[in-house]
Amino acid sequence: MLTDSTADRARAPTFLEEVIAQTPGDPRLEMCIQCGTCGGSCPSGPDMDYTPRALFAMIKAGMKDAVLRSNTPWFCVSCYYCMVRCPQEVHITDLMYTLKRMAVQEGLYHESSASTAPEFSGTFIDYVENYGRSFELGLATRYHLRHNPMGAVKMATSLGLGMLRKGRMDLNPKRIKGIKQLQAILEKAKALGGAV
Repeated sequence: MLTDSTADRARAPTFLEEVIAQTPGDPRLEMCIQCGTCGGSCPSGPDMDYTPRALFAMIKAGMKDAVLRSNTPWFCVSCYYCMVRCPQEVHITDLMYTLKRMAVQEGLYHESSASTAPEFSGTFIDYVENYGRSFELGLATRYHLRHNPMGAVKMATSLGLGMLRKGRMDLNPKRIKGIKQLQAILEKAKALGGAV
């Protein structure tokens, strides 16, 4: 006969417990009161298939596949405005990063309407690791030529030329000073299990 403590150890963690365990620190997810401040604050909210609060309710309900197929984490621009305004101090942006990692690990991001976002993110990380900063022209070019060649032409003529004329975009990536130190920090983070 199993005792209560033995039964608890044998029980698989809930999706809520998985998300909390995989988020650094205390994300305070269980504190969400479903007020909607996060979604109302989000500049990307209209593009998300679920608001953050809806996603948090789905996590609590154990809807793992639906959550990890959602485009919501991928449309998060990490501006932290939702976190600043959250009355319960839920670490919303940190949770979005956790959900992105979980979606990649489970392979469910392919079914999202933002299925190319991990590749875009990977390209961004590649530039940061090699140059210490993003390189917008290279990032946009690499992404659009692969996924939307006509969009690349449209973007180059509408946005790119204006940014180049005003000196707001470089034609070549430039390394930051101290790139070796940054690379050492990133390698240490990877070794510690951080998602870089």
